[in-house]
Amino acid sequence: MITHTGFSAATSFKQAQVRYLPYELFMPFWQSKQRLLIVLEAELWYMLFLVAKSKGTKTVLLNARISDRSYSKYLKMRWFYSRLFKYIDLIFVQSKIDKQRFEALGARNLKVIGNIKLAQKVEVSRVYTKADGLTIVAGSTHEGEEKLIVEAFLDFKKVYKGQTRLIIVPRHPERFEAVHEEINTYAKDACLSYTRFSKDQNINKDLILVDTMGELNNLYAVSDIAILGGGFAPIGGHNPLEPIFFGCKLISGKHIFNQKELFKYVKHAQLIEDAQLSEALLKAIDLPASSIDEKVDLDEIKKLIKDFDYE
Repeated sequence: MITHTGFSAATSFKQAQVRYLPYELFMPFWQSKQRLLIVLEAELWYMLFLVAKSKGTKTVLLNARISDRSYSKYLKMRWFYSRLFKYIDLIFVQSKIDKQRFEALGARNLKVIGNIKLAQKVEVSRVYTKADGLTIVAGSTHEGEEKLIVEAFLDFKKVYKGQTRLIIVPRHPERFEAVHEEINTYAKDACLSYTRFSKDQNINKDLILVDTMGELNNLYAVSDIAILGGGFAPIGGHNPLEPIFFGCKLISGKHIFNQKELFKYVKHAQLIEDAQLSEALLKAIDLPASSIDEKVDLDEIKKLIKDFDYE
């Protein structure tokens, strides 16, 4: 575990032993023998795999990927990764392109299974009543994106005369106060009603700032259009599957390099330039809900891992 968010999520499982991943130098003293080590995506920690193998643990890299942006950097370090892959017994990759890239780095024992995020179960923790009219949620926004989205929303309201509202959910809680100041100013200048979710959970206001954690899926469930953050700022995008699961019409910027594989399976999403956002909101009214074009059989993947574990 290397992030606070991941640590919090992992500790929700009562029987789990959760620790932050230490400096690799201390791995031989910290890591105990396990039957099976499963590491996700691109967490390629040399000492983690080396020590695991030295203790007789079977090792699996699951949902493995190498992005377009990162591939050239990996190639420059091929000498390092070719050594690391000697300690990984089995690699399940997301796509044929990922398979080719891992092979070019010296990896073996690869199998294409698709992206396991396509099999994720999306749930709500609280049920809200959908407000009348059109609800737009801007999820997982980053610095600079709130300004862009609010201004596009104001332009949209000049054309769209129906009842509508914008819910903004910043990605990082440490930005809540700064985003509040920014949105509050826009609301006053445009004479719009505004509330902070931590003080008033009334989603009938014109502008709503969600300054609490764990609400995004609950709000996707009562929204019509989702503007996904991380794609207008050069962050790399965020997971599009959650808003799509709830039938939202999806809009994102084009900086989705970390989510490119997932977006390959998405239908009826708009990937746009910043200046096209208000136009995309108008266009979304007549578009069908975004959807996923392919499913992944998670039970089959579990069986593959189980069979490997007991070989």
